[in-house]
Amino acid sequence: MTKKYIEQLKTKTPSTDQLVVNLSGGNQQKVVIAKWLVRNCDILIFDEPTRGIDVGAKNEIYHLMNELVAEGKSIIMISSEMTEILRMSDRIVVMCEGKKTGEIDIAEATQEKIMNAATLRS
Repeated sequence: MTKKYIEQLKTKTPSTDQLVVNLSGGNQQKVVIAKWLVRNCDILIFDEPTRGIDVGAKNEIYHLMNELVAEGKSIIMISSEMTEILRMSDRIVVMCEGKKTGEIDIAEATQEKIMNAATLRS
């Protein structure tokens, strides 16, 4: 099973016995995702999925997320990166200080609308 997910997720590792802590940040993310895939979860929560990883690994993570959605999985993504939010979302829920301050459909989403919602005080 390990070999299957190393190949499927294009994880760069010298062997299946490599300690995760010795992998790059992007490859560590892929190991976490592989653990979820093994459990066949229907809903996945990605919290800052691309923080600290290079552009190539980011694109691989985005591609994988899109594949998972195409397979019928649901993804809740938490991100502070505006471009990532606009690129990967169907609907955006904005929170400020632990409270929901806005909900925007991606067809109407702009950086300005997101920032306005993020700075609302209730």
